[in-house]
Amino acid sequence: MACIPGLNPPKTLGISSSSSSSIGNNLLFSSSARTHLKITQISKRFPKISIVMATKRQESELSLNALTSSDRRDEVMVAVKSSLSNCLSETNLHLAIPDLKSKTRGKVRDIYDEGDYLVLVTTDRQSAFDRILASIPFKGQVLNDTSLWWFNQTQHIAPNAIIAVPDRNVTIAKKCSVFPVEFVVRGYMTGSTDTSLWTVYKNGVRNYCGNVLPEGMVKNERLPANIITPTTKAADHDVPITPDEVHTPDSSRYWLAHSYEARFQNGHEPENIDKEFLRLWFKDHCNPYEDKVLPDAPEELVTELAWRYAFIIVIISN
Repeated sequence: MACIPGLNPPKTLGISSSSSSSIGNNLLFSSSARTHLKITQISKRFPKISIVMATKRQESELSLNALTSSDRRDEVMVAVKSSLSNCLSETNLHLAIPDLKSKTRGKVRDIYDEGDYLVLVTTDRQSAFDRILASIPFKGQVLNDTSLWWFNQTQHIAPNAIIAVPDRNVTIAKKCSVFPVEFVVRGYMTGSTDTSLWTVYKNGVRNYCGNVLPEGMVKNERLPANIITPTTKAADHDVPITPDEVHTPDSSRYWLAHSYEARFQNGHEPENIDKEFLRLWFKDHCNPYEDKVLPDAPEELVTELAWRYAFIIVIISN
C-alpha cells in the first residue's frame, strides 16, 4: 500500500541551524547554514487527509471514472468542502517577523527575503491566463510536495537550492541570480492559452521558436519529436530568485497514459489531472484575457480540482 502524507500543516513553522524536514518517507533536505529565522504562525488549520492506493500496476490502469468513484473520494471531499472558506490565499509573515526584509507576491507564491535566503510560501491561489481564478483547498501543499519530490529525484543530475522544508506549504532556499530565459519542453500539440503550441499552430504558424512544424496536425497529437521553445524574460538587471517548481500540475500537464490513444482517436480531450481542467472551463464561459470581471469558479469545479491535485502526488511518487 502507498499513502500520501496527511494534508495537515503544523501550526508552528520553524527552522534552526541544525534543522531538517522531510516530505513523505524519501524526501529529506537538511540545512547546514546558520539562520535565526523562525516562522511562528501560519493562518490556517486543515483536517488530516490520507489517500491510500493499492499498487503501481493498478494505478497505471486508473481512469478518471475510477478516480471519481474511489471509495476514498467522499472522505477527501468532505475535508475539501469544509476548507473552501479557509484556503491559504494571503500571507503577511513579514509583518510579524523582523528578519524578513520584504515580501514579493507572485501569482501563487509569496516570497520573503531573509538576507541570504528566500522563504517561499506556496499558497492555494490558482492562476491561469495571467490572472488569479480561484483558491483551491490544499493546493499549495500539493504543489510544494510535488516540487520537493522532483527536486529530490533530480539532485544527482543537478544541484538545487533547497535548504529546508519547515512546513508543508513552505520551502526555504538559497538565492540564485536569474538567467533570463525560460525553456518549455513540448511533446504534444496541445494547450488553450494564447501562447500554447496548439493556439499558434491553428492560427497558421509553422515555424515556432525555430522548430518547423508539419502540416495536418490536430489538437493533442504527439509531436514527431520533443521540441524546446525558449522565451526571454523582461528584466534589465539581476534579480535574486530561486527555482521554486518542478513538474507540478501548475507548470506541467498530466494526462492518464493508458486512455490517451483511444480518446485521441475519438477526438476527445485527454483525461487530465492538472489545471487545464480549470482553464477549459473558463475558456468555455468567458474571455479570460479581455473580460474585466470573470465568473466565479463553481464549487463543484473547485472541489474536483482539489481532489485531482491531491491525487497527483500519489501517482508520481509510488
